[in-house]
Amino acid sequence: MKVLVIGSGGREHTIAWKVAQSPRLSKLYIAPGNAGTASLGENVDIGASDIDELVEFAKENEIDLTIVGPEQPLVDGVVDAFQEAELAIFGPDKAAAQLEGSKAFSKDFMARHNIPTASYKTFNNFRPAKEYLKTVSLPVIVKASGLAAGKGVIICQSIGEALDALEDIMKRHAFGEAGDKVVIEEFLQGEEVSIIAITDGENYKMLLPSQDHKPAYDGGRGPNTGGMGAYAPAPVASEEVVEIVRKDIIEPTLTGMKEEGHQYTGFLYCGLMITRDGPKVLEYNCRLGDPETQVILPLLESDLLDVLESVIEGGFAEEPVELSDDFATCVVAASGGYPGKYSKGKEITGLSDVDADYAEVFHAGTKERKGKIVTDGGRVFGVTCRGETLQKSIDRVYEELDKIKFNGMQFRSDIGRKGLRYY
Repeated sequence: MKVLVIGSGGREHTIAWKVAQSPRLSKLYIAPGNAGTASLGENVDIGASDIDELVEFAKENEIDLTIVGPEQPLVDGVVDAFQEAELAIFGPDKAAAQLEGSKAFSKDFMARHNIPTASYKTFNNFRPAKEYLKTVSLPVIVKASGLAAGKGVIICQSIGEALDALEDIMKRHAFGEAGDKVVIEEFLQGEEVSIIAITDGENYKMLLPSQDHKPAYDGGRGPNTGGMGAYAPAPVASEEVVEIVRKDIIEPTLTGMKEEGHQYTGFLYCGLMITRDGPKVLEYNCRLGDPETQVILPLLESDLLDVLESVIEGGFAEEPVELSDDFATCVVAASGGYPGKYSKGKEITGLSDVDADYAEVFHAGTKERKGKIVTDGGRVFGVTCRGETLQKSIDRVYEELDKIKFNGMQFRSDIGRKGLRYY
């Protein structure tokens, strides 16, 4: 099979790495890719959101399957465009991708289908939103409704902070058009977990539950980022919790989307808070998470190509999805200053020194320049290690991460630690 992976981050490098293990793969392209994906296949100089060019490339190169990594092209309708051109592509269409593309849509959808989530109100205008803040309990969540690269959710401890967040989003347009609508939401107490299912719209198979670490600094402090690390399986998602998620969240979501004429095919990401009242949905994503992908795909034993093709071509219900009994931990190395201003072009050394027996380096913001690998983004790369125990995977990942250096490199030193108290 000839396969095209759309995207350039750590998630896409991991997808490409997993696809490259398939004996059925004949040629792999990544558009636009990064310095890491270049070692697995051929990077193509087409942006992830350049839909017309991607369709044309897939036609000219007789691509058998396209896998979409990031959310923006999904929300923009890349699947619809490929399907119109009779090209096989894995992911939800534009209508179904509203589950991530519009938080207002997803919250209203959950309300219609009695899917457990935080209480909320949606606003198009600043003044009524400001008035509503006078009535809420603290802390409170203020969200840009549209896509904001994982940074449009602001936890506010005071009314002053909430007003500042509202002004940032609606008046100063910190997240552009994503902030044309805002969702003001109840703050849920509990522990977060990510559960991702592969689905053909009726049948679904769940991947291992994982736990992301969004704040920039140790102890969950500092501004939110795209994610500073993850581990899987996350023990907070007990067998009992997973069954509740199946029954009360995933199945009603798929049924509801089908009833509303938006049959959902692809990766369905449920970002959950495990509260005293059970799991509640914080957000849906219409694709794999990043960095969750860097721990759940290494723990997928099945051939990813076989699984994804069965979703598109039929037979998914019978296709085995086998999961490892191991643990995996990923720690993200970021540029100094991230998620604020940071510089690029810093040389990265030590990438070839990691132990290939149990460690992988998944590139994100990297590129090759004059034969050297240099930084080219906020989140630069993630190191993932497997282990028979969670502690072993954590110990290994920090040991391997210590071998890699670049000027200004920053990372959290506590990834996975919260999971250890379960063992």
